Amino acid sequence: MAKDQIDVDALYSALDAQRTARELSWRQLAKELQVSPSLLSRMANGLRPDADAFITLVQWLGVPAEQFAVGGEAPAQRDEPELVTQIGSLLRARKDLEPEDVAYLEVVINATVRRVKALPRDKEA
Repeated sequence: MAKDQIDVDALYSALDAQRTARELSWRQLAKELQVSPSLLSRMANGLRPDADAFITLVQWLGVPAEQFAVGGEAPAQRDEPELVTQIGSLLRARKDLEPEDVAYLEVVINATVRRVKALPRDKEA
């Protein structure tokens, strides 16, 4: 059975894009993330970060960790999580939303998803 692995190149590219947008040096980024500069250097050479560092990096990027997973089952074979599950975790991670705001948004999103699923689909599209 194949294992999922981290797409180090994609993760490093995402970090580089965000770092560049924020006008940070690699050393400044390492300090902000509270990781060693050598971690980022090793990633530049294709080496994977450890689990704790990986979590730190994807949280700083604000993207789901799954975005950087490769291997294992082909994406078409996986059951895609419900939209509200995906969005809910992003909403709960936001520091500018109160728990009751998150709950309200999840209700609205659930209602919208149910409505969209109930719409007739054009078979020719």
